[in-house]
Amino acid sequence: MSFDFSKLTIVAVILLFAGLLWYQDQALQDETGGNARVVDGDSLEIKGEMIRLNGIDAPEGQQKCQKDGSEWACGRDATRALRRLIKGREVICKGSEFDRYQRLLGYCSAGSVDLNKSMVAEGWALSFGGEFLAEERIASQRKKGLWAGEFQRPQDWRRDNPRY
Repeated sequence: MSFDFSKLTIVAVILLFAGLLWYQDQALQDETGGNARVVDGDSLEIKGEMIRLNGIDAPEGQQKCQKDGSEWACGRDATRALRRLIKGREVICKGSEFDRYQRLLGYCSAGSVDLNKSMVAEGWALSFGGEFLAEERIASQRKKGLWAGEFQRPQDWRRDNPRY
């Protein structure tokens, strides 16, 4: 019985190449951490770097919604919700892409709290790009956050209010 070194070599080269690609992807990840200033319900600033929470869309700071027949400052409440989730803890954000405003599209956490996922799960942001649809569905069913009233999707509000 002979051993086929050519097949072993091919497998080794493939595994090495896959490992290098994984390492390169990890090396390209931008990570920043520190005290965060909450800009709005889906944006932070850490050490002068602007970060947009990836996969979510929260109402803009000036956006209003309706609840129980009255106007409600839902954008301001979404901003407050993100502050509550952070609770003054250090925030760590990782990402490898930037949006058109040169903000890092990041996945952020404060301690063990996944900020992106939690904002959607608590109903203060919507899934953007389909990433947190299960959390959005549950928040909607439970009438949490924005779902407690009536609201315009943030992307639609921005389209209708370009000068906010």
